[in-house]
Amino acid sequence: MIELSYPGDLTDTHALALQLSTTGLSPVACQSKARRFAKAAAALSVTSHADRIRRAMAFFVPGRIEVLGKHTDYAGGRTMVAAVERGFAIVAVPRDDRQTTIIDAESGQTVRFLIDPELKPPAGSWSNYPMTVARRVARNFPGACRGADMALLSDLPQAAGLSSSSALLVSVFLVLAETNHLSARDEYWHNIGTKTDLAGYLGTIENGQTFGTLPGDRGVGTFGGSEDHTAILCAEADHISQYAFCPVEFEKMLPMPPSHVFAVGASGIAAHKTGAAREQYNAASRLASALAELWRRQTGRDAPHLAAALGSATDAAERLQSLLRTVDTADFDRAALAARLEHFMIESGEIIPEASDALAGGDLRAFGRLVDQSQQAAEQLLGNQVPETVFLAAAARRLGAAAASAFGAGFGGSVWALVEADRADAFLAAWADAYRADFPQHAPLASFFLTSAGPAAFRVC
Repeated sequence: MIELSYPGDLTDTHALALQLSTTGLSPVACQSKARRFAKAAAALSVTSHADRIRRAMAFFVPGRIEVLGKHTDYAGGRTMVAAVERGFAIVAVPRDDRQTTIIDAESGQTVRFLIDPELKPPAGSWSNYPMTVARRVARNFPGACRGADMALLSDLPQAAGLSSSSALLVSVFLVLAETNHLSARDEYWHNIGTKTDLAGYLGTIENGQTFGTLPGDRGVGTFGGSEDHTAILCAEADHISQYAFCPVEFEKMLPMPPSHVFAVGASGIAAHKTGAAREQYNAASRLASALAELWRRQTGRDAPHLAAALGSATDAAERLQSLLRTVDTADFDRAALAARLEHFMIESGEIIPEASDALAGGDLRAFGRLVDQSQQAAEQLLGNQVPETVFLAAAARRLGAAAASAFGAGFGGSVWALVEADRADAFLAAWADAYRADFPQHAPLASFFLTSAGPAAFRVC
């Protein structure tokens, strides 16, 4: 993680913006982030004495774009990801007791809770994520019970598929880890030695799984992986990263086409991982788990996830497809299992390797065709698209984007488009106008913005 060791006043936006420029953020993003840190610091100063504010720590934690890799990470597959230049500015001061206070510097909404292994986060509330972090820290690191006062500000559109919830989780963990000096503890360094280890661990905080010798618990209720946390912690400015998962393994770092930027269109349909949307998301995860379990049961081979099953024999794909035609799958629809298997093999095994080669070779025409295939597979096989995201992807291509695809959990959310930087503003305006003309009911909540591939999370001071 980058550590700026900024010595100045967080409310001095000019000096802070200059310091932020060393991270790879664009000049516009530096100015925006500096203002947000100043606002967060001001919100925190209302509840903290001046001497405590002088001991404040500050982090920037970005959201992410999933370039390719729809629902592949938790099944051991691969993804291509980039950080965006939007995210959380968080300012915090340690406490000497177990209480933690989190202030939304924009709305003033405040939550308070104790660092406690028996904490019971409320389902359906944003406080579920920070409280789940606090509970897991208390359980995995007995005696790590110091809280903190935090103020945060985000410019990520909420529930838009840009990993705002995972970015919040990472933000709170970074503060509590520093407050409780977790990296100096045996339990920490025995399990978490690298940034990718940390990404894997944070993924298990969210999904509730055990990580090494650090026991799991309930998590936040979604059966996801660690793609988001990996992008947030391991991205590089001006690059797209390729990783495999379960465990997290770095594969490639691909430079962004120098003449292009990302345009992001948030549909205005919330991609909440709560309620019915959470069940849709978890259904895709359960199908992948069911395929791995079917392989284990019928072959006697130890395969912890779908990617391991497919990699355990040269004819594994054919055998698994044959099994789906012959065995009893009363718990799942055979057609749904077959479609889930086909999607995973196409997305992780074919499209991503070919797309990364095309991007590395500067062949944007081939890259765009492969991204189109990924979008079509999501629509036809994964079934996680809605008319609005289908429209946004198709409209972006019609308007001249080199590539465009929906991303994230699906069932709403956003679409990214790779566009030429010198015509990006005109593209964004035309894209937004086209969407709002076809879906006027979503116009109040839809949002469109440009971003470079940004840096990973970093500490400011």
